[in-house]
Formats: sequence, C-alpha cells, structure tokens
Amino acid sequence: MNKKLKPFFYAALILVLAGIIFYPKLAPLVGGTSAEPEMVRSAGPQALNVEALIIKPIKLVEQINSSGTLIPDEQVELSFETSGKIVNINFDEGTAVRKGQLLAKINDRPLQAQLLKLQAQKKLAEEREFRQRTLLSRDAISQEAYDQATTELQSLEADMMLLEARIAETEMRAPFDGIIGLRHVSEGSFVGTQTPIARLVKSNPLKIEFAVPERYGDEVIPGLPISFILDGYADPFSAQVYAVEPKVDVRTRNILVRALFSNPQSRIKPGRFVSIQIDLRELPDAIAIPSESLIPEMDGDRIFVYRGGRAESKVVTTGMRTEDQVQITSGLEPGDTLVTTGILQLRQGMPLTIDKIN
Repeated sequence: MNKKLKPFFYAALILVLAGIIFYPKLAPLVGGTSAEPEMVRSAGPQALNVEALIIKPIKLVEQINSSGTLIPDEQVELSFETSGKIVNINFDEGTAVRKGQLLAKINDRPLQAQLLKLQAQKKLAEEREFRQRTLLSRDAISQEAYDQATTELQSLEADMMLLEARIAETEMRAPFDGIIGLRHVSEGSFVGTQTPIARLVKSNPLKIEFAVPERYGDEVIPGLPISFILDGYADPFSAQVYAVEPKVDVRTRNILVRALFSNPQSRIKPGRFVSIQIDLRELPDAIAIPSESLIPEMDGDRIFVYRGGRAESKVVTTGMRTEDQVQITSGLEPGDTLVTTGILQLRQGMPLTIDKIN
C-alpha cells in the first residue's frame, strides 16, 4: 500500500469502529429507533408463580404431643429391719412373688429362746393371777396384792409382744405382689439394715409419667384418655390420666402428669421411653389453613387469596391451632383460593400465576 494512503486508511477504519460502538446509544437521541427499550416498556410487571389451596371444611383435632417414661406401679429395694446372718433365702431371681410371702430369714434362735422363757413365766403369772382373784372374791387378800399379780402378768405379755416384733424383723416378706429381681447376697451373709437384698417391682399396671405445657392445665384432668407409641410395637397403646401435679414447675413451666396403663402378664418393662399423643378437642367442619400461610401483623392476622388473577389481602380471625394448621373463624369462606407459597413477596393487587392447586 502507498505510504501516503496509510494514514487515511487507518482513520477510516477507526471511524467505522466508532460508529458501530456508539450508534445504538446515539440513535434515540437523533430520532432513531431501538427494539429492545420498546419491548421493556410494553411488557409491564411480571406475574408471580405461586401454589394455592382451595378452602373446604375439614376435621381439625387439637393435640398435645409429649414424651414420657414408663414407671412401675410399685417398686422397693428390699432389706432387713435388723442385723444378722442370713440362714434362708426362699425366692428365685426374676420370679413372681405374692404379698406376705417369706423371702429371706435371719438367724433368730436367741430371740426364740427368750420367747420360750417368757411363755413359761406367763403361764405361772396367769395361775397366780387366777388364785389372787379367787382370794380377793373371798376378801382373803387386799386389792393391792391382786393388782401386783395383774401388773406382773401384763408386763410379761408386753415383753412377749416386743420379742415377737423383734423376731418378725428377722423375716423379710414381700410388701406387695410383683416380680423380684436379682439378689445381691447369699445364705450365710451377715447383713445390716442398709444392705440391699433384691428389688421388687410391680409392673401391672404401669404408670406413664410425662409433662404438658402449663396452658393445658385446665384441660388435662384425671380420666382423660391418652395414646402412646412404644418402639418395637406397630399399634399405639391406650392409657388414662389418673393424677396431675397441683403445681407448675417454675423451671420448665410444665405440669407433671401420670397415666395408668393395664399391662397384663407384665409384658412391657418399666423404664422405657414412650411418645404420647393427647386429643383435646375435635372440630368436624373447621375452616383451617397451613400455619405458614398466616401473616401476623400489628393490626391483625392476614392471608392472601387468589382473585381475578391477582393477590388480595384479607384480615382473618384465628381460633384453634395444631402443629401445622390454624383454624380461621372469620375472613375466609369455603371455595376461596388461598395462596400458600411466596407469601413474603406478595403485595395487594400483584398479578399471580398458579402453578399448582392442592
């Protein structure tokens, strides 16, 4: 290329590139047209894609869900009331025993010998009292002499009662029907009053101990039926509340409750964890919405419904609540279309497109 023409060539190339770059921006200023801005101006606000729910009456049940523990109806750590050497154990570990059954025995031979001595003395005292009473009826002795004989007999009887009580302390008997556990001693062991011998458990019926929030204090009362689920069993079990703690726990703000469960053959062991469900109230034809669809505000609770392709805000009054639903007592009617998603983005009059209706 001619060296004289090169500057002109480069200048023309620069002008062409500048025109390509700046023409779209300058065209509107000089009367040109641009398709893209015109498209934006004519599109308008976009519709929000949401999901909705057609409102219809449903059965609504107010429930309390809690957890608890199975505890025995009765339980005791068995021990002797006195010290001594065990001479006899009359139970097998893990077996059923009856109330009053003799379970173990401490050596009581010295006490039995003392009792025989007192019994012999009592016989003599009874004969003396009889003779003195006969003589008194004939005025052969004074009243004081007869009273001395009577006092001696009564004193011997009291000593015998005390000795019999001490002999009874050498016997360990079952205080109630139940299953006796593993023993911790053997025959020949010397035991004291603090030595544990075995544990006795009564597990028919079983008690269920659990807690409920304080706001349910007036509704959870004796006689209220409950159901509970136990790991390893497919079907729920039924029980009945029989006692409620009269005081609220100030740390947890809960009320302690106990229910009674019939446990035939003691097939379920105490100490197990249970999941509890209590049905308090049932509304057969309630208007209810998902909890996340309700918008709490300063002037009341609000919802959004779909009407004429747009969002419409409505003030509602709420009633009973469950874990995932809220009863609406006013402001919503059967057949209304409730918006259930995109709640935080909704505004009055916003255009909507329903993707899914439940």
